[in-house]
Amino acid sequence: MLESPVMASTTSTTTSSTPPVAPLLQIERLHKRFPVGGGRLLYAVDDFNLSIAPGESVGLVGESGCGKSTLVRVIARLLDSTEGRIVFDGTDLATVPARRFARAPQRAAIQMVFQDPTDSLNPRFTAAEAIREPLTLLSTMTRAEADARVAAVAEQVGLPAALLPRFPHQLSGGQKARVGIARALAVHPRLLILDEPTAALDVSVQAVVLQLLERLKRDLGLSVLFVSHDLNVVRLLTDRVAVMYLGKLVEVGPSEQVFRSPKHPYTQSLVSAIPGQGPRIKLGGEVKSPIDPPPQACRFHGRCPRGEDRCGREAPPLRAVGPQWVACHFADPAGAASAP
Repeated sequence: MLESPVMASTTSTTTSSTPPVAPLLQIERLHKRFPVGGGRLLYAVDDFNLSIAPGESVGLVGESGCGKSTLVRVIARLLDSTEGRIVFDGTDLATVPARRFARAPQRAAIQMVFQDPTDSLNPRFTAAEAIREPLTLLSTMTRAEADARVAAVAEQVGLPAALLPRFPHQLSGGQKARVGIARALAVHPRLLILDEPTAALDVSVQAVVLQLLERLKRDLGLSVLFVSHDLNVVRLLTDRVAVMYLGKLVEVGPSEQVFRSPKHPYTQSLVSAIPGQGPRIKLGGEVKSPIDPPPQACRFHGRCPRGEDRCGREAPPLRAVGPQWVACHFADPAGAASAP
């Protein structure tokens, strides 16, 4: 039986004779809207549903401006949601205001590695102090215990002990990235959110950091939400992938299946841009404004090579198409238009 996109994939953790594993994170009908003046609203995240199972790695992809970074900041409780539920280990975190979440017991369990390690590190803190800070704020460790944990996690991420007394400006980009990862891991999180963790690094350094992340994911058994523009990296590091377009979830499914046989026209265009994936599918038209979008229209209408008048009048719901869930009127296994 195919699971709802709200339910996490449990293929790797269950068998047909065992009950499904409850999701660690379950996002239900999540909205984030920003006022932009004149009574208008920017729909950054719109009716978004997704979940992550214990030990599962989920990739989140989509072009710049689609709402990925806003979504992960709402999940990490750095921003308040407008509507919806963020259920983490059975507790709805959306009921806790972001300004108070730093004191919530779940704060240590959800950690984030930010896009630019230089901007995310306090220039007045040494590497050791940066890694120790969450232990000071979120744990009851003594100073000696915290120092031992700093040394252990630094070794875990391959950061030499000789670099721990250095300040961020004395570290290379790859070394600062390791500090950011070590800081997130220090408090033993259960969910690690990676927001474009290698985007600010040189290509040669990216490869080393990605190998580190792959090893940590395998060794620690963490649940991971991985945001990236690099589809090859997402394919390598994730079990499932979710595709986002203008705040909406348009396709979700097993990573290998989505990359091998994408169903949504937008996903097909993204995948076609990967070298060796066949002819490039170029999109026409302009990206619609996320400000007060028509509620009864497909967000992709106007750019979709298969769009019809119906798409401008009727927003497609997510529905099962083989192992994937797709929000498109035309996405069925045979590739023909589906019945109304």
